[in-house]
Amino acid sequence: MSTTAPLPTVLLDAATTDTAVGDDASEHPRTYMVRTLGCQMNVHDSEHMAGMLEQAGYTRASSQDEAANAADVVVINTCAVRENAANKLYGNLGQLAGIKATRPGMQIAVGGCLAQKDRGDIVAKAPWVDVVFGTHNLDALPVLLERARHNEAAQVEIAESLQVFPSTLPTKRESVYAGWVSISVGCNNTCTFCIVPHLRGKERDRRPGEILAEVEALVAAGAIEVTLLGQNVNSYGVEFGDRGAFAKLLRACGRIEGLERVRFTSPHPAAFTDDVIAAMAETPNVMPQLHMPLQSGSDRILRAMRRSYRSEKFLGILDRVRAAMPDASITTDIIVGFPGETEEDFAETMRVVEASRFSSAFIFQYSPRPGTPAATMEDQLPKAVVQERFERLLALQERIGADEANKQVGRTLEVLVAEGSGRKDGATHRLSGRAADNRLVHFGLTASSDYGVPDDAAPHPGVDLTQAPADLGDPRLADVVPAGLPRPGDTVTVTVVKAAPHHLIAEPADAAGLVVRRTRSGDAWAAREKARLGGGEDEHSHGTPAPSGPVSLGLPTLRR
Repeated sequence: MSTTAPLPTVLLDAATTDTAVGDDASEHPRTYMVRTLGCQMNVHDSEHMAGMLEQAGYTRASSQDEAANAADVVVINTCAVRENAANKLYGNLGQLAGIKATRPGMQIAVGGCLAQKDRGDIVAKAPWVDVVFGTHNLDALPVLLERARHNEAAQVEIAESLQVFPSTLPTKRESVYAGWVSISVGCNNTCTFCIVPHLRGKERDRRPGEILAEVEALVAAGAIEVTLLGQNVNSYGVEFGDRGAFAKLLRACGRIEGLERVRFTSPHPAAFTDDVIAAMAETPNVMPQLHMPLQSGSDRILRAMRRSYRSEKFLGILDRVRAAMPDASITTDIIVGFPGETEEDFAETMRVVEASRFSSAFIFQYSPRPGTPAATMEDQLPKAVVQERFERLLALQERIGADEANKQVGRTLEVLVAEGSGRKDGATHRLSGRAADNRLVHFGLTASSDYGVPDDAAPHPGVDLTQAPADLGDPRLADVVPAGLPRPGDTVTVTVVKAAPHHLIAEPADAAGLVVRRTRSGDAWAAREKARLGGGEDEHSHGTPAPSGPVSLGLPTLRR
C-alpha cells in the first residue's frame, strides 16, 4: 500500500545529502532521535534507521534533548506483538503532538511492525505524523522525510515484500563493544498467536559469507561480543538447503580472531538439534546461555498454538544442554491465558516451569492480535482468570530465579562492563555488566560491607563512573588508565556476594582491588568518547554496510 508514488530502493547519494536536511544543513544540521519499542530485531532496525539518517546529514540529538523529545526528527520504531504496543505508540504520539506545536519544522516518523500493520490508520488517528513506513522498506526513511517536508503532507509508504536486506544499510551502532548481526529476517512458522510472519514475511536467510564478514568488520571496529539475530535462528539455512548451517555458523564464529563472546536469539524448540548443542559446548566463545521459548507447558495448548513440539521434547532439550554445559543459564517466554486454557493446562505449565529451572522468564498475559487465528478462537478467558494465573506463575518463577541466582554466590566471574548502569548504581558507586551466561552483575570498585562506597571514599572523587565522561579530564580517557578503573568494554574479575532473582551483586575477587582486563573494546569506547568531546577522531565507526560473500562455512577465517 502506498499513498505516494513508489520509491526506488536506493539510498541518498553524496550529491543529495545536503538537500535531504535543508539548504543550511552545513550550518544547522537537523537533529534526530529514534525511540525503539519491542524486541532485539527492532533495536537493530533502529540502528539502521540512525545510520541512514546520519548518512543523509542529520545529527543525533543530545541526551538532554532526547529526554525532552526536543529533536527535529523523532522516529518511533514500533512493535505489534502485544496488545499494549498500540497504546504505547499512541501514548508517545500524544506527547509529541504538543511538542511539535511549539517546534516549527519538527517531523515525526513511525516505522516497524505496527506501522506495517496499521498503515494509513496511524495518520488518520494522529494527523500530526509526517511519515509512516514499514518493515520491508527501512531504506525509504530519509527520502520520505524530505518528501513530506517538500510537499507539506504526510507520506505513507508500505512495501509488501522486502526491498533491501536491512544488513546492507548503513548502521549507527549504539555500542562499540557489542553488536547485533541479523542472519535472517522473517519467519516460516504459523503460530496462531503471532502476527510477526504476516508483518516480516517468510524467512530470508543471508549468505554465510556476508554474516561472517559483518562479524569480522564489527570485531575490527572494536567489538568483542556479537549476538546473532533471527526470528528462528536455528532454522537458518533452510532457504539454501543446509539444515546444519546454524551449527556450522557458530563454529565459524569461533574461528574469528578477537571475538570473545557469541550469543544468539531466539531459537525454536522444534528445530533445535543436537549439532547446535555440540557446537555451543565445543566452541569456546559461544556463551553458556540459551533463550528457549516455551510458550506453554500444556501439550493441548501447544497444539492449539501450532507449536510443533511437546513438553517432553522441550524438557529433553534442556537436559541435553545442561549435560553439555552444566553452567548454562536458560531463559524463556511463556504466554498465560491462551484461549481455551483450563486450570489443568495451566498446571502443566507450572509443572514444566518447575522442572525447567529457568534463570528468568518473560511471562505475558495473552492478548488477541487482530489478524491472528487465536484472536477469533472460542473460549477467550476473562481478564481476572488470566491475571490470577499470571501472578501464580510469576511467583513460582521468582522463587526459582532466586534459587538459581543464589547458586552463583561465591563464584568468581568475568564480567563485561556495560555502558549505562543500574537504577541504584549512582548512589552505591557500583558499575554493571554481564557475565558469560548473560546474568546482570552489579559490582563495586572496592570491597565494603554494603557492597558500595561512600561518597567521601570514592576511588575517583568528583568523577561519576556510572555516566559518560563530562570532559577530556575523565581518568577513563587518559593515555594510561589508572589501575582498577574499568571502562565500558573492559572486563573485570569479581566474586558474587549476594543474589536476587534478576541480578547479582559482586565485589573485587582480589583483596588488593579490582582486577581489570583492558580490551580493544575499552579502547574503542575511549576513542569514541574523546571524539564526542572534541579530542580526536573516532576510528571505530560501525557504519559500513556488510559486504557480500560466498556461501561457505568451511573456512577457518575470513581475514583478508
